[in-house]
Order: sequence, then C-alpha cells, then structure tokens
Amino acid sequence: MSLVPVTPYTYTPLNLLKEGAIVNVYGVVKFFKPPYLSRGTDYCSVVTIVDQTNVKLTCMLFSGNYEGLPIIYKVGDIVRFHRLKIQVYKNELQGINSSGFASLTFEGTLGTPVTARSSSKLFSFSAQDRETVEDLRVWASTHIPASSAGVQLCDVQPLQFYDLTCQLLGKAEVDGTTFLLKVWDGTRTTFPSWRVSLQDLNFEGDLSHILRLQSLVVDIMVYDNHVQVAKSLKIGSFLRIFSLHTKLQSVNSELRSSLLRLEFHLHGGTSYGRGIRVLPETSPCLDQLKKELECVDVDVNQPSSRICAAENEDISLSNSGSGSVSLYEVERCQQVSATILTDHQYLTKTPICAILKQKAPQQYRIRAKLRSYMPRRLFQSVKLFCPKCHSLQEVPYEDSLDKILQDASSKALNTKLQDTSLYDSKVWSTKGQGGRQVAVHFVKSDDILPLSSECLILIEGGRFCEVSKLSSKFHSVIPVKSGLEDLELLDLSAPFLIQGNVYHYGCKQCSNLKPIPNLLNKELWNPSAVAEVLGIVPLQYVFVMTFTLDDGTGVLDAYLKDSENFFKIPASEVLTDDDLQRSLETIMNMICPPGIKIDTYPWLECLIKSYNVTIGTEQRICYQIFDTTVAEDIV
Repeated sequence: MSLVPVTPYTYTPLNLLKEGAIVNVYGVVKFFKPPYLSRGTDYCSVVTIVDQTNVKLTCMLFSGNYEGLPIIYKVGDIVRFHRLKIQVYKNELQGINSSGFASLTFEGTLGTPVTARSSSKLFSFSAQDRETVEDLRVWASTHIPASSAGVQLCDVQPLQFYDLTCQLLGKAEVDGTTFLLKVWDGTRTTFPSWRVSLQDLNFEGDLSHILRLQSLVVDIMVYDNHVQVAKSLKIGSFLRIFSLHTKLQSVNSELRSSLLRLEFHLHGGTSYGRGIRVLPETSPCLDQLKKELECVDVDVNQPSSRICAAENEDISLSNSGSGSVSLYEVERCQQVSATILTDHQYLTKTPICAILKQKAPQQYRIRAKLRSYMPRRLFQSVKLFCPKCHSLQEVPYEDSLDKILQDASSKALNTKLQDTSLYDSKVWSTKGQGGRQVAVHFVKSDDILPLSSECLILIEGGRFCEVSKLSSKFHSVIPVKSGLEDLELLDLSAPFLIQGNVYHYGCKQCSNLKPIPNLLNKELWNPSAVAEVLGIVPLQYVFVMTFTLDDGTGVLDAYLKDSENFFKIPASEVLTDDDLQRSLETIMNMICPPGIKIDTYPWLECLIKSYNVTIGTEQRICYQIFDTTVAEDIV
C-alpha cells in the first residue's frame, strides 16, 4: 500500500453532522461488530465511533467484499471514514457508506507506530492526518476504557466470554448452521478441552500436525450467521474471535463416570460484537502470539502439570464413545432464544403437551422450535386487516389495481370541478388510448401551492403507472373521480391515499365516505387523519402466518397476525422494498433453517393465547402468538 501526498481533506466533527450530508470523519471505536454475511452476498459491519465532542455515531457499513469493510481489531482503534453518508434512523443520526466510501484504521494505543490498515492499494495520509490520529489517541487514553476481554487459552475460565487471538489449524462443516474450527495459541487450558469426533466430516487441515499438538489445540463450534465467514478461512491464518463463550460440560467416559470438559462456542447473532476477524501476518498485535507459538516445546503431547494423564487419554480426534458429537446440539438448546417476550415475563413455561389438554381461553409461555410455517412464499403472508370488523383481505396486485383505475378513467371529467379556490388543476390528454384525459389537482395551503415534497394532489383519470410516478414526486396522492357537485373518492377497492410506495386502503364494510372538500382545509396528510376526515376505517397491513411449533412434548399450530412487532419489519412496506423482503427471508431461514435436522434449529420463546372458534356446528380451540418479537441479533 502506498501513501499519495494530496491536499488535506476536510473532516467534520461528529457534533456538526447533518442529515443527508456526505462527510469525512475521524473517530475512536467504542463498539463494533466484525463483518458478517447480512443480506444476500453482502457483508455488514456495525461500528460506533466517538470523537472529542463526545458525540457518538453508529455506522452501518455494507460491502460485497469481506475486506472492503473497516479492519478493526479492538475497541479503542482509530478510524477514518471518507464519503460517509448521514441519515436518520429511529430519530438518531446514522452513518452509511456511499459511493466511493473508503476507510483507514489505526492502532489506538499511545506510542505505537501510526500505521494504516486499509483494503485499498493507494490512499492519502498527510501530516495533518497523523496529528489527528495522535490527538485522538491522547483523548481516548482518558475517555475510552481499554479493551480487556482478550485472554490466552491458559487463562480461560468457564462460563465467561472472551476475545481470543489464535491460529487456525483445521476446520470442518458439521451441518448447514454449525462449523468446527481447531485453533491454538501456544498455551494449554486449565481444563482438558472437549473434542468433536471427525468421523463422517470432511476435515481440512494437517491431521498429523494437530495430533502432535493435541494438548494445545481446542475445538470451537461456530454457529449460524458466522458459518459463511468460517468456511472462507484459510488454514494457518491468524484469527481474532470476539465474544467466545466457554462452559464446562460433563462427559461420560469409560475411565470415570463423569469428566468435565471445557467447551468453546461462538453463538449465532452479532450481540456484544460476536464474530471473527482475520489478522494479517504482519500485524503488530500478533507479536505475543507468535512468540508463544515459537516457544512451544518439541514434545507438545506431554500433558500440562495441571492435567492428569488419565484425563488426557480421553482427548483424541477419534470417536471415543463419549457421545461428544451431539454436545453441540445440547449447547444450542441452552442458547439464548431467537425470540424474546415483550410482556408477561412472569408467566412460567408450559409444555405443549399440557397446553393441548386445557380449555380456552388461556395464556401460555412456551419454548419450542419452528418445525414449519405457511405460507412458504413469504410475500403471500401480507394481508389487509380491518381492526373494526376483523376481516382479512388480499392486497391488490398491480394488475388488479390498474384495472380499477382504468375503469374509473373511462368516466368524463367535470370541468366545473377544476381550478377551484382549494386547488389548481392541470389537464392533459394521453397519446393513444382514445385520447384519455387526466387531471391533476394540486391542493393549496393558505392559498399557496406548497413544494412538491409537501403537496397533496388529487388525480383523476390516471392509470397505475401515472399514479406511481406522481407518488414518487409528491407527498401524498389521492385517486378521485368527478361527482355531480364535488370530487369523490373511487370505490374503496382502490387506495384512498398513496404515500411513496405505500398504498392505504379502507374497509368497504365499515367506512362511511364523506366528500373530498372536507379534507382540503386540513394541513395534516398522515393516513389516520385523512381517513378520519373522509369517514374511512383504514385497513392495516399485517403478516398472517401459521407456525407449527414443536417442543419435544407435542406439536401445536399457532397463528401469527402482526403488523411490524414480531419481525421488526413494517408489513406495509415489505411488498415494495427488496431489502425488507430479503430481511424477512433471512429471519425465516434463521428460525426455521432449510435442509437440516430440527435438533439444530434455534429455540423460540413465545407467548401464545388460546381461543374458541366455531366453524359450522364444530367448536375448535385455536392459538395465536402475541407480545413476542425476534431478537435483535437475528434481525
């Protein structure tokens, strides 16, 4: 990598950031998640930085290349981001990478060389940049607590979480959501470590070398979203594994009734920065590790003084009959649930077999796995729901909506209803299509036409393609038709309001339509306010699915009806947003993974309520999920 001398860039302090700006910033890493496969083939890294203004900024950075994201090793590193776009997310400023985004990372420790880490071959770095890095180091030394999670294997204790720097010696895929890594750091664990049988596994690595080092090698089980990164790792590479969990497991053995083995697990999700980072061989942070590896005795197979010989005999790479292959499944059963409760945490867990024997209505808390779900084509799960009459209906497809608008466009325009004191009108005839006329009425605010981003328009005679174009340019669009005395809404088969890509519908059965002019003296164009003035009971977009839940004691079908709380994805937007559709698919693939055994599925903790339903002369008990949401590190 080369330094290119250029005129120094301008950097914006974090307290002066504004929405929509594309900026260059410096900051100290306060929290980060190493790159993980997030959507399709894109890797994502979450980085929270802070500077001398004490303002924090969280950045969501995406790249199709793992090494295209900031190369961060620990909290306290210094980062430089170029062409970072600032947006608002949940009422807070957030940074995302824009076209031309680039990053540099520096060791944050005082006195260390100012050496940049970058995936680019060329980058600029001036004397002013060096001074900025040094200033941030000084500031961080008194404001950012030093990262203390890193340990060596010899110091590891059970039931804790650590950052481990190590070298990869071998790897193997256990199943679609579980991967085995064999690593070492030149030191021995206090307790003998748990071994996975390699029988029937496609193992990659020098097995004879691993056998020579066996008392120094540990097995790490990697789960779920970290598997893709684990697959890409090269044997011999140096790794830093973040938030690695250790626990003691009792294992049956012919030598003893119960032996304790130390297990290592990198759980799924990205909470607490869980993940894997490959370290370049030239990295200064590997100096200590390399010394440990070089100092290892030739006879590495001799047991540590803290490990008795009888215990060490049980440590092998063959199947010893201990049943250790299934231990990773036991650990997954003890994992934090992939869903969490938002209320009623006081309820105790009830097995499904007991629920099926009880009368309705009742409320229960269960822990189960998602055996299957319907519909399998996820876009079909989005429905329109009336909160008043509780009816459900399908969301109209584009072709159906275009037919409705086409039928309305065949009616002649009433010229007397154009250019009133409430709105200005623009009329044109389409080419072809029989010279169809289209009128757009621009609603005034205090006798003045507002900017397009704030303007409500009424469209008369428009087809779907025209309505879509206008809704992308104006704040709100309402399809209307000419009545005898006033403009009127179309039949409620059509949307009563369109904002961007979201089409708002009303319930035909429960609504009592009022004249359009009632709306035009108002200034609030939010859907609920528009619906109230026009006498409409608005329909809600909801996900409607059936989950088949299995906890080992029984199987139960539960109904999910949710607008955005369960998936944390708005049902009103998912049909028109490819990213949201991918997020929904990712969530379902994580809580109900395809192509693997149900034993390896994640656990779901859910609240369900039972209720009675009468179908003809038959009364049935049904179940519905409520007050449950997908955990943050699943989303």
